[in-house]
Order: sequence, then C-alpha cells, then structure tokens
Amino acid sequence: MMDRPLQLKTLLWRAERLFGHKQIITRRDDGYRRYTYAEFGKRVRRLADALNRLGVRTGDRVGTLGWNTDQHYEAYFAVPCMGVVLHTINIRLSPDQIGYVIEHAGDSVLLVSPEQLPMLEQIRDRLTNVKAVVVFGDGPPPTTALGPVYGYEELLADADEEIEFPDVDEDSPAGMCYTSGTTGEPKGVVYSHRSTVLHALILCLQGSIGVAERETYLLVTPMSHVNSWGMPYACALQGASLALPGTQPRPHHYLEIIEHARVSVCVAAVTVGMLMRQELESGRQSYVLDSLHTLWLGGQAPPIGEIRWWQQAHGVHVCQGWGMTEASPLLTFTTLTSQFTDLDDEGKFRLLGTQGQPMPLVEIKLVDDHGEELPWDGKHAGEILARSPWVARAYYHDTRSQDSFAGGWFHTGDVGVIDQNGYLSLVDRVKDLIKSGGEWISSVDLENALMGHPEVREAAVVAAPDPVWLERPIAIVATNSPVASDDLTEFLREKFPKFWLPDRFVFVDEVPKTGVGKFDKKLLRQQIAAGNNHSTDKTP
Repeated sequence: MMDRPLQLKTLLWRAERLFGHKQIITRRDDGYRRYTYAEFGKRVRRLADALNRLGVRTGDRVGTLGWNTDQHYEAYFAVPCMGVVLHTINIRLSPDQIGYVIEHAGDSVLLVSPEQLPMLEQIRDRLTNVKAVVVFGDGPPPTTALGPVYGYEELLADADEEIEFPDVDEDSPAGMCYTSGTTGEPKGVVYSHRSTVLHALILCLQGSIGVAERETYLLVTPMSHVNSWGMPYACALQGASLALPGTQPRPHHYLEIIEHARVSVCVAAVTVGMLMRQELESGRQSYVLDSLHTLWLGGQAPPIGEIRWWQQAHGVHVCQGWGMTEASPLLTFTTLTSQFTDLDDEGKFRLLGTQGQPMPLVEIKLVDDHGEELPWDGKHAGEILARSPWVARAYYHDTRSQDSFAGGWFHTGDVGVIDQNGYLSLVDRVKDLIKSGGEWISSVDLENALMGHPEVREAAVVAAPDPVWLERPIAIVATNSPVASDDLTEFLREKFPKFWLPDRFVFVDEVPKTGVGKFDKKLLRQQIAAGNNHSTDKTP
C-alpha cells in the first residue's frame, strides 16, 4: 500500500477539483456574499502566503477570534495546510480566560473580528508572544493600541494564490481548542491532521449526520469552538454547499438564511433551535422553510417536546450527537436503525431523545465508582469512558491529564446508561448529579421534563445544600407566561418520585449560559448559595 499521510490539504484538493462550482454563502450586513470552492482555494493560498510573509513558520500557532464567516473558513485550511496549528478561540470566554489560552498556546499571530480589539487591549500583558494582529473585514482595521495590525483584505491583496502546500506528517498538529473551563482554567486539546481527516470522513457516513454533496448546510455552531463540530472540513470533503451566518447573528437571521440559501440541514446548539422556534411562534415575520429537512441540535440533549414540535410543525427531523472538545468532538449520534422502522411516533421520539449509538470507530463503556465495567441493559448508570482515533490522549501541557486519560480511555465525566441496542442516554455530569438522602437525582431528567411544559422555555436544575438531606434540587426556569410553582410541581409529580421534585422554583427572564451555550450551572450554584435569586419556595 502507498504510504500517503492523511492531511487536510487533500480535502481542499477534492473540494477545488471536483466541486469547484459549488458555493459558500455568507450573510453580511449589506446582503450575502457568494463564491465558489474554486475561488475559495485561491484565497486560502493567498492567506497562507501572507501569513508566511508575516514570519509564521511550521509548528507555530495562529489564533482566531471570529464569527462563522468566509474569511474565518479560509483560515481553517490556510493555517493547517501550511504546517501551522490553527487555534480557534471561543469568543464567548471571559477576557481573562482568552488571555490565558492565547498565552498558554503561544499564539504568534491572531486573526480577529474588529469588535474583539477592545477586549484584546485589556489583556495586552498576556500577548507577549503575539507578533501581529490581522483584522477580519473588507476595509482598513480600526484604530487600536495593539500593533502591528493589518487589514485582512489588505494583507491578501498582493499575496500569491499559486503556492504549493507541503506534505506534512499525519500525526503533526493541525488545530487546537480549549475546553470552556467550567472547573479551573480551560484545558487545551491538540488535533492532528490524521484525527481531523478521520473525524471528517466519519461525519460523511451512515451512523452520523451523513454529510452529502447534494445538501446545503447552515453552520450555526461556532467556528470559534471545537471546529464547528468538524462540519467545515466534512462539507469541503464532500463538496456540500455551505451557508455561514456571519457576524453577530440573531435567530431571525438564521431563518432568513435558510430561506435565502435554500438550506436543507441546519447545525446548531439546542438553545438556538429553541430560539428559532420562539421566533417562528411570535409571528413577527413569515419564513419559507420548505427546503429544511434536518435540524442537528447538540451541546446538550434537546427536549423531546422540541423534537416533536419541529417534526409536527414543519416536518423537520431533529437529531443529536454527544461529544466534547477532547473528542473532536463527536462520539455518538442518533439514527434509527432498521429494527425500529415500525415504531410509532412516540417510540421514535423516545429513541431520538437519546444520545444515540457510538459512531463508527468509536468504543464506549460504562464503569462504576470502582472502575468495574457495567452491563448495557438500560438500567445500570456509570461514568462513560471512550476511545477513538480522534479522541485526545492528553491535554496540552497540563498536569490534569493523568486522571482524565487513565488506562488508555478518556474518562468523560458524563454519567449515562446504555441499552441492549447500544443507545446511550445521559443521566448527568458527575459533578451535576444531585445526591439527596443517599439517593441520586438526575438534573438532566428534571430539566428535560420541565421543558416539556408548554409554558417553560428554559429550565436548569442544580443542587442546593440542605441540613437534613445534604442536597436538594432547585429548578431555575424561564417561562413564556407566568406559571405557578404548584403547577410545575404537579406537572412533574406524574413523572418522578416525590423526593425528586424540586424544593424551589427560581423564575428568571433567561437561564444564564456558558460560552458554548450550555446552562451555566457553576454560576447558578454560586447564585443560589449567595441568595441572589427571586424564588418561589415549594416543598413537595
């Protein structure tokens, strides 16, 4: 067999030569920008040449702080294809955390959106290794105390679009991301060319989202975090048309893009799907969504009520996957295998409410507190361990690696059950499980049930200290209209044992979220402990 390395430049080669006519569509303030994969490839090479002229060399790190735009997409290929590491920085992290990851990664050049410049000025003391800042956009960069600073298009203007990318070792680093840092500082994960290509290939197979050339994909999942779930690479590999929501998008923008670009598959966080639903139900504007057939919602489990609404209201199939930064990020995906073809709708919705089966080349298992493996019977809950060619084996320069990657498996920190058919259902994060009077309570199950109430928009459940039971569940909810605590308690009473029912309901306008759109339970626990809430007491 030929010893050819798996490298990202082969994905670009295929997109240019087989699908050079297919389009990349980006929302802009003044309309939409459209160009082809053939044009995209030329601009990718010009960016690589420009970065080389700035002194970027093999093995260096180039950080990005940007939205889902065509220019950011060009960096996705230009940086790794020239043998450099693409460090996508989550723009929703705090300034202190952004400073930490730039410094820890050792970024030498930053590609940033204009609105990020004031924040970077605040953390200038953390940018000692940064020798240039390139500002996304069409015109000259805004005035800033940072320096040297270049405008993106100005930098590309006289760059060479005919350069040749070198062959690289498939195990050499291609990209890196940092976890969102819910405990301690964010942890860095480095992805190789090999792991990234394999992950892209798997996204094109049955048993995953099955990226296909005929589809048009709207990528709402941030390109600034976990590589937009690997979809930018999979779409290029298959030559699929791509729609990008541009800078600072809002829910109505997503719906407008779906209509304008005839999007068939939308990839987004659960919260985005819920916000789009709210926009549709508001009736403020009508949208033509007949092209949309699949909505991939991830980041957390979508409530079954949400899955049901999209199917019944718009004929849109909602699927989900489970994974994390350490796994590039996908490990499982919800597809209904042939044995479930004849299930009734409610049975199918229940299966679609699980995290699905392991994707090809992924192995998972459940272990108890002593590390003993548990059966796949849908009853025994344990921590989920995983291994795969695209799962990290260590964090980047971080002493926390030893516990997380012990025994050749990644210890995910998620607790779940797996049924006899291999369908995984998350029970909770290890740190989010509530232990009340010696009995475990799943915050995830309570949250999903609450969001099944017709007036509940968002719900998060956390533990509060209790002098008798040690911990008791507290529910933080955002509603569409006023709802009494008694009503919510009665709504849950039919589904759960009495000791599971929340002691209190805290009513808020919006449940606070982390930088990746998940409910910020760390902050909620702090606020509950400090008494910083408006609650209605309710003891079941």
